[in-house]
Amino acid sequence: MKFSVSQIKRSTYNEPFKFDEVVDVSELEAMNNDIRKIEPVHVFGECTLQGEQLIFTFTIKGTMILPCARTLVDVPYPFEIKADEVFTLSDYYGEDEEENEIHPIDGEMLDLTPYIKENILLEVPFRVFSNDANAIESAPMKGVGWDFISKENTEKPVDPRLKKLESLLDDNKKEK
Repeated sequence: MKFSVSQIKRSTYNEPFKFDEVVDVSELEAMNNDIRKIEPVHVFGECTLQGEQLIFTFTIKGTMILPCARTLVDVPYPFEIKADEVFTLSDYYGEDEEENEIHPIDGEMLDLTPYIKENILLEVPFRVFSNDANAIESAPMKGVGWDFISKENTEKPVDPRLKKLESLLDDNKKEK
């Protein structure tokens, strides 16, 4: 989602610059986080010019697929994020601007996509739970290097090499 700074300056002369687009943020799936799948998100809002600062106020709407904390099944998680981002047109960029999260603009184009992704990552919940009653049946029971063990099948199979020793224990029980 890129904007020309000169276009924004011309548009914000009398009224705020409005935008409404669908943005592909599928790169978030490849990152090391819990997002299994994310559809393109709907981003809409406006930009105002105050002195040397461009103030973007926007909303991000979409749905991401996250793993259930209990069963690891896919859980659709709809979200709506309201965000504000401030950019500066000034050549001076110091510690005050960095502390207040005022972003510098490099060149004539402003790319809002990284800030959209950042806001989505900040809103990923710590854990989600599936409301589906059949979630336990559709949950994975085996994976690479792990097996699900329930209370019903906690009995471990006896190693065949130790099977003969078991007969010695049975003999000791009979003698007593």
